[in-house]
Amino acid sequence: MAAIARLMTTLVALCATVAGAEPGFWDQPTEALSAPVEIVVYRSPSCGCCGKWLDHVRRHGFAVQDIKGDDMDALKRRLGIPEKLKSCHTGIVGGYLIEGHVPAADIKRLLRTRPDLAGISVPGMPVGPPGMEMGSRKDPFTVLGFAKDGRTSVFTDYTSY
Repeated sequence: MAAIARLMTTLVALCATVAGAEPGFWDQPTEALSAPVEIVVYRSPSCGCCGKWLDHVRRHGFAVQDIKGDDMDALKRRLGIPEKLKSCHTGIVGGYLIEGHVPAADIKRLLRTRPDLAGISVPGMPVGPPGMEMGSRKDPFTVLGFAKDGRTSVFTDYTSY
């Protein structure tokens, strides 16, 4: 019986690590929202990492409207997401575009400071940001701010976190 319990514990730990369910950096509290803020998120129905990111923003006080669709490229073109900034899902909150696995703390800072940007993005799918966790591996990544004309600037640098 003890051997079965050890095996089950090992399997659960392995699944949690592979699934990125390990609690950690992104679960730390962030500034509270004064009221729930809705974020509308567009994503492919087959994307698993998007669901993990949605869980992350929900844990940080956002109310999520989850819209699944198949033609994400057309949506991104229509919204004006620059090609070099694309990722797997797109959110809209407070008049800003949120592209990819942007940490909730950065979304909150964007809404609090209201910079002259179209939105912020974590381009591609780096390992480490919320929804893209892989155990203890944390690759450096950058949250980029982008203007309507496509110009970019560093919003937050996660070289070491």
